[in-house]
Amino acid sequence: MRLGRQAGLFAIGGAIGLLVDAGTVQALVAWAHWNPYVARVLSFLLAATATWAWNRHRTFADRASGRSPLTEWLHWLGLMGVGALVNYALYVVLLLSFPSLYRWPALAAAAGSAAAALVNFSTARGVLFRRPKRVV
Repeated sequence: MRLGRQAGLFAIGGAIGLLVDAGTVQALVAWAHWNPYVARVLSFLLAATATWAWNRHRTFADRASGRSPLTEWLHWLGLMGVGALVNYALYVVLLLSFPSLYRWPALAAAAGSAAAALVNFSTARGVLFRRPKRVV
């Protein structure tokens, strides 16, 4: 699959992840009255799982990690950790800089997700799904 098509599919997966992430954090803060920092940890894990599933079956369908699904998911979470640090750092900076975002943490989550997207695509393609699948 061409790089441009992979990037487009990765962006769709990112949009799915953003909906899961922002929707979860917003619901936990607004309706369940969770702390927005704690809520973001759970929302990120759910979003990362959704993006892994999408990218494994769509974006990198023609590439292999050589791992079992559980090991691949754990590796995905580890690799996405770098992007998660960028993502969460920007989220915290925005919340601290703009207290009005406490009522709308989904906006800060979206900004963090956008900043981390390039890091995540590079590590997913270049590290985890770097080998083409073998045709048997």
